[in-house]
Amino acid sequence: MQIAVWQIVLITVIAFFYRVDRLGTQVCNYNAVLYSWIVGLILGDGMTGLIIGASVQLMSLGVAALAGSSVPDYPLAGMVGTAVCVMTGQDEGVGLAVGIAVGTLAVQLDVIAKTLNVFMAHKQLAYGQAGEYEKMKRITFIGPLLFGLTDALPMLVVLAFGGDVVNAILSVVPAWFTKGLSLAGGLLPVIGMGALLTYMPAKQYFSFLAIGFVLSAYLGLSILPVAILGGAAAYEVYKSLTAKSANESALANEGGLEDE
Repeated sequence: MQIAVWQIVLITVIAFFYRVDRLGTQVCNYNAVLYSWIVGLILGDGMTGLIIGASVQLMSLGVAALAGSSVPDYPLAGMVGTAVCVMTGQDEGVGLAVGIAVGTLAVQLDVIAKTLNVFMAHKQLAYGQAGEYEKMKRITFIGPLLFGLTDALPMLVVLAFGGDVVNAILSVVPAWFTKGLSLAGGLLPVIGMGALLTYMPAKQYFSFLAIGFVLSAYLGLSILPVAILGGAAAYEVYKSLTAKSANESALANEGGLEDE
């Protein structure tokens, strides 16, 4: 599929806006599903964007860049994966694997941007100490520009050259390798969910996990009814724990009065 210049420009601007919004205004923040869907709509295939975006969003659960660390850029991976799938017509798993590779490589750009941002901050401090506040305010915009380019540039390269390049590579890649990418793309969300479960009290509430699995896998319920049932169960657990805490506090207060 050949894409128009306006599509390349618009998607590149969206990738730039995503990063600036994530670090600043946070209107949409870290929403891989939304951005992938928008890219899919621009390219004429919103459903592919939803599928890849949801997979990437699931992988990113529980992952955070703490203390200045860098993590794979999952929303960028979703946008790239969507673009690759729509442009090449490949399976979603292939696009997902390519998107994750680009999102992982974007970590290096993130490190470069953060390093350059340190020099910008020192220069800003120097202007402030010298009383040159207009220069201090102007140089502040270098930070958002640097971080926005860390996503806009990879997205631009993929859109401008990715379709033909990926098609050329896939034409000489063995079928078993392409199949492996699809299988890897299918496993990645499972790995993300497994990583998330390690931080959750899964053993304590294993019975609820089992119930949810049966409702989804064996009874065929969709996500919405399972989520509603899960919310109802969580509310009952919350009420039980609240009542237990209130009873313990009451017993503690009664014991204190008897001691007096």
